[in-house]
Amino acid sequence: HPVYVLHLKYTSAMVNNDISSEASSSDIQAVARVGQICALFGPHTTELTAAAVAEQLNLNRTTAYRYCVSLVAAGILERGPGRGTFTLGGLMLELGIHALGRRRVVEIAPAHLRELSAVVRMTAVLGLWGARGPVVALVQEDVSRALVVTVHPGTQLDASAAQMIVHLAHQSDPHAIDRIAAGLSNAERSELEAAVYAARRNGYAIVDHSDGLLALAAPVFDEHGIAATVALLGAESAESFTPDSPKLKNLLDTADALSDELGGGHEGHRSEEIQ
Repeated sequence: HPVYVLHLKYTSAMVNNDISSEASSSDIQAVARVGQICALFGPHTTELTAAAVAEQLNLNRTTAYRYCVSLVAAGILERGPGRGTFTLGGLMLELGIHALGRRRVVEIAPAHLRELSAVVRMTAVLGLWGARGPVVALVQEDVSRALVVTVHPGTQLDASAAQMIVHLAHQSDPHAIDRIAAGLSNAERSELEAAVYAARRNGYAIVDHSDGLLALAAPVFDEHGIAATVALLGAESAESFTPDSPKLKNLLDTADALSDELGGGHEGHRSEEIQ
């Protein structure tokens, strides 16, 4: 019967569509899980066990182990030196180097950072926007003093960092601040928003940390917008950094010089749009 045949064909198509939809959903979940596992690694977490992955991602250990073994086969992870451990694999190294190689600012920044650090006698840092906010890409330590203030390359900066504030002040993504502020209290979010507003107005951010350390950051622009941030770290007093402070001027001059080389100009400094 034609109607009956048509009905069978329609039902078959529906079943196939359902299977395809389920497979697609499963694939997306697997990709998301791979990203979550890779994000567990950092400067202070160079190797993980499947048990640690399971605990941090709320997975059962068998599932976590299967993911890790599959990622080893793909080159994303490799077996670590410790018993039952995994580390980031060669594919991640290749991709990381390739990604950094595409950032011209990483090529031209070292000479600028060396000069800046030598002049102001503070540690100079270049930060790039990553998947979860700014990440330290380059560090030029100030070794002229007995106490060396530094940060490790690859460090993920949090919401209180001066470079985070400057990045958020010039991000084109309107939802960036919502993602960064997730988990903050209302008071902390208000404080972050005020700092971002001030950085957009002034063209720089100064953060006086409770441990006696000070951080200053300024934006670097290319033709597409903000490309990086340059920061200074040191055991300094925030009160000594007025708008006409020589060290602050050196920081802004360095950010401007990098922006000039990248073809971005100085569009972020002291925005005229904010009154």
